[in-house]
Amino acid sequence: MASYVSPEVREKFETLSVDLKNIILERNVQLHTVHDLINVLEQIVAEAGE
Repeated sequence: MASYVSPEVREKFETLSVDLKNIILERNVQLHTVHDLINVLEQIVAEAGE
């Protein structure tokens, strides 16, 4: 499954660094809302803290 970023979230997504966008897209996530994006970012932070 390929990652998807809805038009609703695209503007916020594009403000992220290229590296962070690539990390998110590699996770094959479906980002339909800002909350979906926040959840993925929280997961990345949690994993980095482990």
